[in-house]
Amino acid sequence: MEDDIFCMIIRGEIPSTKVYEDEDVLAILDISQATRGHTLVMPKAHYKDMLHCPGELLHRVMDVAQRIGQAAIKSLGASGVNILTNAGPSAGQTIPHFHVHVIPRYDVDTGGFEITMKENTDKDLNLPVIAQEIKEKL
Repeated sequence: MEDDIFCMIIRGEIPSTKVYEDEDVLAILDISQATRGHTLVMPKAHYKDMLHCPGELLHRVMDVAQRIGQAAIKSLGASGVNILTNAGPSAGQTIPHFHVHVIPRYDVDTGGFEITMKENTDKDLNLPVIAQEIKEKL
């Protein structure tokens, strides 16, 4: 039996504010709201990240995330959403239980969430070689 905080929430040992629940998926409001309506969507079965989650269940989680994003735009006045997941500590994953963040975005954003992509300054990148390395493991 896994014992991360999400497993404890799923078992009802820690209270949460539920947004959605079915037999396989739970969605709760993040206790640390980056923006109003920030929701975490997770499978009830424990998988450490999206890379280890079976495809069918991954699709169910993403379906719920999409629906929550659509509902946030309709009900909360959000003008967009970020839907993201982190896989592994180097990617920012802090809880080893697959989950998806649905973060509503507003035209006047008072939250503390920002995504910044910086260009890789390594000018010796060989894109065809990198693509081939990935393709070989698909």
